[in-house]
Amino acid sequence: MKKATIIGTLLLATLTFSCKKDECKECHYDKDGGEVELGEKCGDDIGILEADGYTENGVTYTVHCGEDH
Repeated sequence: MKKATIIGTLLLATLTFSCKKDECKECHYDKDGGEVELGEKCGDDIGILEADGYTENGVTYTVHCGEDH
């Protein structure tokens, strides 16, 4: 019984942390007083967009992802 409980707990923890890695958020950038939607981005794409920004016609815009922005 202990063995099954331990295995179940480890499996649940693994799945929980795996899901957070591929967490998805809505992303946008601000342009001319409005928001331009980039759609839903997941996992590493979120960090890359927020770090590097979004470039359009030689202009790089700051990207915001998630509801806290």
